[in-house]
Amino acid sequence: MGRFDGKVAIITGASRGIGLAAARRIVSEGGRVVITGRKPDALEKAVADLGGEGYVLAVAGKAQDAEHQEEAVEQALATFGRIDVLVNNTGINPVFDAVVNVDPSAMAKIFEVNVIAAASWVSVVHRAWMKDNGGAVVNVASLAGQYPSPGIGVYGASKAALINLTQQLAYELAHNGIRVNAVAPAVVKTSFATALYADNEEEVAAGYPLGRLGVPEDVAAAIAYLASEDAAWVTGQVHTLDGGRTLSAGVE
Repeated sequence: MGRFDGKVAIITGASRGIGLAAARRIVSEGGRVVITGRKPDALEKAVADLGGEGYVLAVAGKAQDAEHQEEAVEQALATFGRIDVLVNNTGINPVFDAVVNVDPSAMAKIFEVNVIAAASWVSVVHRAWMKDNGGAVVNVASLAGQYPSPGIGVYGASKAALINLTQQLAYELAHNGIRVNAVAPAVVKTSFATALYADNEEEVAAGYPLGRLGVPEDVAAAIAYLASEDAAWVTGQVHTLDGGRTLSAGVE
């Protein structure tokens, strides 16, 4: 018996990286997944990687697009008959600069994708299934949302908002039997975070007491826990995944 036997998850931004690792983990534990992403070719490869159409449904589109959200939820219900888990994994960070230098339009785009879209996905899934059946939501935040993050301050601010959103939703939806939690990873070795470590990985990893950066599977394991019945009495929490990085704060 797997923790996700008979369960269905929607995972946004799941053609690679953390999203794909989370999908792989849930499928390996008996679940079925609906994965989304912008690029159909990448999604097609992910479907093959995850075991094929009997286990996975791919729906291409932009995470912040309302029609795409509705389509993904409708197809999930038509194909698998239920939606037990939502993982809001999609995130963007198109700028690397001090907050005061970031164009307001770029800032708005980051918040649109990283925060507003996540809230909208929850609303759609809530109306379609979870309001009457319960479920679990896991938002992928970031350590940058908990501490100042020079160069990626707007991204960090959006993730701080996502953390607060997680707590608000957890409180509001508990009476529907819906749990809402978040994971907050430090630097994880994905293509999304390449600029943060590619040129000096050994130096960056030296700042982590466990001596290495994260990998997608580290985050996927935490997502699977929070999405499963093992976390049945956990809601409104932020699971920090940082290899001990924050333990070093203030240590000479």
